[in-house]
Amino acid sequence: MSIDLLLRGGTVVDGSDAHPQVADIGVLDGEITAVGDLAAIVAGEIVDATGMLVMPGFIDAHSHTDVYIVDPMVQHALLRQGVTTVITGQDGVSHAGAGADGGAWGSRYFAGINGVAEPVPTLAEYRKQLTGRLRVNTAHLLPHGSMRYQRAGLREQLEPSELKDLRGDLEAGLEHGAVGLSTGLHYLPGIYGDVDEFATLAAPLAAAGRPYVTHMRGYEAESSVGMAEVVEIARRTGVGAHVSHLHGPATLLLPEIAAAEAAGVDLTFDSYPYLSGFSLLTVPLLPWELLRLSPEVLAERLSQPGALASMPTGWSTAVEQEIDRITLAGVPGRAALEGLTLRAAAAALDLDPATMVLDLIASTKGAVTAVFAQPATSTEGDVRALLRHPAHMGGSDGIVVGGHPHPRAWGTFARYLARHVRELGDWDWAQAAVHLAAAPGERFGLGGRGQIRAGAPADLLLVDPDKVTDVANYDDPRRLSVGIDDVWVGGVRVLRAGALTDATPGRPLTWHG
Repeated sequence: MSIDLLLRGGTVVDGSDAHPQVADIGVLDGEITAVGDLAAIVAGEIVDATGMLVMPGFIDAHSHTDVYIVDPMVQHALLRQGVTTVITGQDGVSHAGAGADGGAWGSRYFAGINGVAEPVPTLAEYRKQLTGRLRVNTAHLLPHGSMRYQRAGLREQLEPSELKDLRGDLEAGLEHGAVGLSTGLHYLPGIYGDVDEFATLAAPLAAAGRPYVTHMRGYEAESSVGMAEVVEIARRTGVGAHVSHLHGPATLLLPEIAAAEAAGVDLTFDSYPYLSGFSLLTVPLLPWELLRLSPEVLAERLSQPGALASMPTGWSTAVEQEIDRITLAGVPGRAALEGLTLRAAAAALDLDPATMVLDLIASTKGAVTAVFAQPATSTEGDVRALLRHPAHMGGSDGIVVGGHPHPRAWGTFARYLARHVRELGDWDWAQAAVHLAAAPGERFGLGGRGQIRAGAPADLLLVDPDKVTDVANYDDPRRLSVGIDDVWVGGVRVLRAGALTDATPGRPLTWHG
């Protein structure tokens, strides 16, 4: 028997939660053909993996690389962490798969999160645009907010006919291979939706076996509000529910997860191993009544002379309390402010912080982004408790836009391995492969990706267990991780000795159940 590739003598961590074993792996035509003693096999290429862990390619369950996934620098950052597949279309907003008007809205509104791009109305067009340009795989969620905009703009209440049309759009997207539906309930226009709307849309998801993925309406102290909504949608429809970037006090969240499971909800979630978040500056600072306004109306209101005086009582004081915990990441037209805390930026502009915040939001129509420390009630102990939960899977919430982004786009998966496996022991290596590869592969219907077994796609990593480390930090967020230098996607080497190869075997994936 002759095969294309033989990885010889590595310690195989196969994604099944089984104890790692030294074994050979054979690859033919992009698939794993055998795992075991393959000494008698003839191979076109033989790689000595002695002393290395051989792990299935990691699957980032929450990525904002919709636009920049074709950028080799972004692919390099992903592969150096071991990420071979990303799930895009997150938080209900994307330029792709939502029609021309919805995609244009998504590109404008999430310019600081996803980047700017021409709308790509259908999933078929998006896949065509990506084909031949990828070293990693990508799978796309249908973005509820952008699709809603396509049907009703920013009108708060949908007409029955519009909801019916929106459901039809969803069903068509599922037929074309979308791996689920995402909602963003802190963002427009998803913020306007209610349980009835989401349950109507979740019913075809349940029938197709695909998940309802949500940036909930409330996190931290308000997570009970968000989780109650998730549970009700799942209870009505039987849909599998996945909560994006879950964070907060474990004493609050773990009982909520347990209650959801006790109610029969098929619940999973992703979280990242950092104590700071990243979003539009509006999200941590503005009250709900302002978050509900369109960017244009919001900008006009905040530009008025009496804007500061019209803010809720205590708002300026609340901003003052945040000035050292929030760092500006992307400020369109004011790059000199990127990387500065609110305190430092206010000093540079000679403005009080509250006035500066309103000015930045108004002048950018809400497009300014920031890295912000989570509340003090969210600790490393809470992060560790969440990632140890069986329903957890790895997600970076990675954003690559802006002059000073969050390091999670460059370091999340290496940080899981370095800190939470090697240093703290929250997982062993076998558990890491489940959380970071096998579980998201199953949740998003990726046809065996995330596992090392005969018949599975050959997305494979060589991991140095002693050296793998995240290097990116808040001061220098774009530094490449170390310790994963050789990666194969579909049996083709895309990373050799830490450098990108010219091969582009990555694929835009469709649901495989």
